[in-house]
Amino acid sequence: MMEGVRRAFERFRRTPAFMGFSLFIFVLILNIVVQTPGQFFSARNMNSLFSKNVPLLLTTMAMTPLLISGTLDIAIGIQLAMVNVVSVMVFQQWGTSLYVGFLMGMLASLVVSVFCWFLVSVLRLPAMLASYSLIYIVRGINVLVMPSPQGRIPDAFYKTYDMRLGGFFPFSALFPLVVLIAWYYLMRTRFGRNIYAVGGNPRNAFAAGIDPVWVQFQAFMIKGVITGLAGIALTLMTASGNPLQGEAYGLRSLSAAIIGGLGFGGWGSMACAVFGTGFLVLIQNTVYYFFSLLTKAIPGFTVTSYWQNLVSDVIIFLGLLMTIVTAKGQREALRQGFVRQFKRRERLGD
Repeated sequence: MMEGVRRAFERFRRTPAFMGFSLFIFVLILNIVVQTPGQFFSARNMNSLFSKNVPLLLTTMAMTPLLISGTLDIAIGIQLAMVNVVSVMVFQQWGTSLYVGFLMGMLASLVVSVFCWFLVSVLRLPAMLASYSLIYIVRGINVLVMPSPQGRIPDAFYKTYDMRLGGFFPFSALFPLVVLIAWYYLMRTRFGRNIYAVGGNPRNAFAAGIDPVWVQFQAFMIKGVITGLAGIALTLMTASGNPLQGEAYGLRSLSAAIIGGLGFGGWGSMACAVFGTGFLVLIQNTVYYFFSLLTKAIPGFTVTSYWQNLVSDVIIFLGLLMTIVTAKGQREALRQGFVRQFKRRERLGD
């Protein structure tokens, strides 16, 4: 049994998610120690962690298929605001059900995703430059549709989002759970094989009969759906509309994805997005509670939010650096393993 556990651990250690998982567990233990187990695992704290951070988690999960397929979209943050704006304005101005507003917001997310795919995969513009320009286009549309923050959704919607099923399980956690189940299914289809092939080497994938442009189109559509869900979660969380909120989610989700172990092209998994986001959220919580304890323990000691952000950002940078170095080592070990296996087959063939 111990031998089986050791082999399973060795296999997991070679996966892209291992470093992100290690960082997540490390900061999770720190958070439990600083907050105390009773407070950290309380139903109220668990619900608060999920309800406030599900939009970021979903945004990172939406970035996953793009990174695996060899592209990205840093405008994904402002697209959350577009879903929020469209959902609230359709409900407010057209007098329809909020469900219709959510559907229109989802369609808006898909339209923007198609446009970004066209720029990146069809016109072959650099993904970073194209998506950066798209930020200003989407921001302008958002302000045109909703000039200033306004609107309010019915109480039943945001109260449901903030409720706990069975007294403990956060309702908001259903959003990423549904995405994980859908992703688990997709990875067992032809798309699941093709996306890694295209991300790893588009030319070889094309030579093998896989259309990289079509595969990336599918990746952008999946990103659009998950971004739509993230925008709906953001709307339920804030209970109102704001044309400029969520823009920072673009770079934060990219950072979380890389910290979790996702690489640019054919490397990573959805688990990387989960662990990376968990690390990002918990390290900020840990730093906040740590400085709160110091303030109580040391008379006269005060610290501004600037120093808290500085400390958490430095730790995030170190985690990012560790993940990148580890990923390079893992990829090199994997490449050497393939080379040795190929040479061994040649010797056996002789």
